[in-house]
Amino acid sequence: MNDISKNNSDSAETGFEALLTAHAGGGVLRRWRWALITAAIVLLLTGFFLFRGNGDSQGPQYLTEKVTEGKLVVKVTATGNLEPTNQVEVGSELSGTVDAVYVDDDDRVTKGQLLAKLDLSKFEDAVAHSRAAVEVAEAELQQALATFEETHAKLDRYREVSRLSGGKVPSKTEMEAAEADVARAKADQENARAGIAEAKANLRSDETDLAKAHIRSPIDGVVLERAVDPGQAVAASLQAVTLFTLAEDLSKMELEVDVDEADVGQVKAGLGASFSVDAWPDRNFEAVITRVGFNASDDDGVISYPAVLKVANDDLSLRPGMTATAVVTTLTHENALLVSNAALRFTPSEDTSAEKSGGSLVSSLIPHPPARTHKAQASAVAEDGSQCVWVLRDGQAAPVQVKTGASNGRVTEILDGELQVGMDVITETVSMQP
Repeated sequence: MNDISKNNSDSAETGFEALLTAHAGGGVLRRWRWALITAAIVLLLTGFFLFRGNGDSQGPQYLTEKVTEGKLVVKVTATGNLEPTNQVEVGSELSGTVDAVYVDDDDRVTKGQLLAKLDLSKFEDAVAHSRAAVEVAEAELQQALATFEETHAKLDRYREVSRLSGGKVPSKTEMEAAEADVARAKADQENARAGIAEAKANLRSDETDLAKAHIRSPIDGVVLERAVDPGQAVAASLQAVTLFTLAEDLSKMELEVDVDEADVGQVKAGLGASFSVDAWPDRNFEAVITRVGFNASDDDGVISYPAVLKVANDDLSLRPGMTATAVVTTLTHENALLVSNAALRFTPSEDTSAEKSGGSLVSSLIPHPPARTHKAQASAVAEDGSQCVWVLRDGQAAPVQVKTGASNGRVTEILDGELQVGMDVITETVSMQP
């Protein structure tokens, strides 16, 4: 019994010691945990203040470009097709069958050269018939002249007899009949002359048709297209049928381009231009604008106007129909004060967030909605046309009012203002420190 009590006492002491040891270890763990949390808070605060920095580092960082002085060249680009200065479609006003064709595509022809010929048989018959009609009319005139002479002689005898008889003979009726015969003979004479004129007019018309049956070139040039073959029937009852397309003197050509409505105000006759074609990608051809049209064309809402450029083609390297891209130089200014277009578009932002207004540490740790910005009023275009450019002065953005001129899309000419060569103009905000 005593042994049992002793064993129980030893077990209780051992359990108590274990409990004390466990409590002692738990306290050490809690102390280490609080030490780690405190160190983390210290590190976070240190990092915050290091990255936050002083108040000056909160401002934005800018990209700048220098104001320069140089040559401003403004150009307009347009596309179009090359065409001969004079392109003629040669056709037939007559119906018939093509008897022969004497030229082919790309052949050089001279003015009056025979290109083709219709079957001449019916035209030659018409001319022969008209000539015969002229001869008939001329014979009728001779007959009318003879009749007039006869009737006029008869009237003269009647008048002589009346004079000798004292008016007794011939009778009044016979005298009036003789006078009427003379009048009719004279009318027949005039009618015969008119018949001759009509017959000759018909002859000339038939001879003209015979000549038109011979298709001849109206110009010196080149055959661009032959659209007829021997034996082909030509029906020209309603309109002239095109048989050949000729181009006059391909050493001089025209380039017709479509100028966008936004650029047409800068393009005018007399301006120089250069263009290129796909066939000669390494060459630039010179041209001069001769006309800018008023007739607008609408291509899916894109409005453009035609401009015609005069092109020299002495080596015949350019061909009708080629697509060309023309660059028209509309303006050239030497020694212009130039500023980047990005600087004209730039407007600084005014930060109204808690960071810039100097909030407390707790406030800065609390999440906020994105900072609101607004455009500075100084960037707007004034009523007099002046505009604001922002320059960098002592690390801060400062507005400068300027009056702008022409632009080539990359830089703009400054006509008036305080900008000077070498000044830094702001083009972009790089970053905003929190």
